[in-house]
Amino acid sequence: MNKITEILKAAGVFFVATAEGDQPRVRPFGAAAEFEGRTYLCTSNKKDCYAQMMKDPKVEISAMVGEGEWIRVTGELIRDDRDEARAAMLRDCPELGAMYHIGDGIFEVLWLKDPSCVKYSFTSAPVSLD
Repeated sequence: MNKITEILKAAGVFFVATAEGDQPRVRPFGAAAEFEGRTYLCTSNKKDCYAQMMKDPKVEISAMVGEGEWIRVTGELIRDDRDEARAAMLRDCPELGAMYHIGDGIFEVLWLKDPSCVKYSFTSAPVSLD
């Protein structure tokens, strides 16, 4: 499993920041999966965050990863319209089956392009995890 997917899965809840015009928007996510070596997230195409990601795919993700430690992941989220990618997300995160299924018209999966991950701490210098 790639390092970013591993960290997000271990965190459980992570926060994804998008932009809406000049206003940042942040919301919690709880599902990350790996498919074809890439980190994938998912959402509904009915949500504001999806529209924001389609208009400006640059995101920043943050999560606590230990006592006094957190990560920041930057990159772009790219929509993947393949049912194979949706199936991989459902396999890796079966709890999503209560909200989404392949062919429902709302289940969107997105992969993180050109990710950069840095771990921060209150007590030490930042460390790149790329």
